[in-house]
Amino acid sequence: MRAKLEILALVLGTIGLVGTIAVTAMPMWKVTAYIGPNIIVMETLWEGLWMACIRHADISMQCKVYDSLLILPADIQAARGLMCTSITLAVQAVLVSVCGMRGTDCCHDDVWGKNVVLLVGGCLFVVAGLAALLPISWSTHSIVRDFYNPMVLESLKREIGQALYLGFATFMFLLVAGVMLLCRYGSRQRKDEEEEDKPYILVEKDKAGVSMLERTPSSDSYWKSQYV
Repeated sequence: MRAKLEILALVLGTIGLVGTIAVTAMPMWKVTAYIGPNIIVMETLWEGLWMACIRHADISMQCKVYDSLLILPADIQAARGLMCTSITLAVQAVLVSVCGMRGTDCCHDDVWGKNVVLLVGGCLFVVAGLAALLPISWSTHSIVRDFYNPMVLESLKREIGQALYLGFATFMFLLVAGVMLLCRYGSRQRKDEEEEDKPYILVEKDKAGVSMLERTPSSDSYWKSQYV
């Protein structure tokens, strides 16, 4: 059961890694807000970290990569670096966590080393999730703030895109994976401490058992009264 929990944490962390890559690449961070009087809309505008896309009546879509970084809002500029950092940390967390599992050959029989590796892997998962949560929350706050700002034109207002919803789910996967590994590290530490003390008690019991066996006569021996 304990090994299965470690495998489950690794699977959740891997899903979080894939989700982080998908969120970074998806252009649906900001979506056109249909708040005007005209309900017939032929175009949908998507804005992401790397490109902007226009979809025409659900038939064709055209995308264009941003020509300059300086023309982008501050939240998008920061999101680029933080999401790339989150991906890097998540990749390292997966690799480190694999090395920290009991079934791997990393560190060989060094139990303390494996525990430390598992601790580092759990911390990396948590930090990767926080690095992804910061730009996602920042972008969501900017979208909501501009949406309810009467000074912003209706044509410039945006809604929360699918990438941001996926980003919050990805954060939860990374956080749960990290917390599970940290909890496994704590249980491993307690188990190792018990195993370090247990052999000495067993030796003392074995010695006592041997001494008792030496004092107890064998069942095959005969008493002197049985001889004639």
